[in-house]
Amino acid sequence: MKKTLVFGASLKPNRYSNLAIHRLVDSGVETFAFGLREGKVSGVNISNKLDKINDIHTITLYINPKRQEEYYNSIVSLAPKRVIFNPGTENPEFYNILRNNNIEPEVACTLVLLSTGQY
Repeated sequence: MKKTLVFGASLKPNRYSNLAIHRLVDSGVETFAFGLREGKVSGVNISNKLDKINDIHTITLYINPKRQEEYYNSIVSLAPKRVIFNPGTENPEFYNILRNNNIEPEVACTLVLLSTGQY
């Protein structure tokens, strides 16, 4: 399965990023999480540092376009194969940056991709 980083992970159970972590783990996907607050969701540690994360295939975004700007370089430096832009995270400027770095932007919902077997 595709090693995945949930970017913008939340400890709050009602947040989609939290639900995504649960579903990724339940689907057998090796899952990592980055968020503002450290903690644990479904056995996955949420880190507030990116320096120990590597070899990521997919980053699934859960932060709004304005907040993404400060992470452009960090995300590109992780060199994922794709970045999933979940609803509310769409960002054409970032799509172009990713494409210029041979990273595929995908506008989709991680939860839908998982539930339909398209992940």
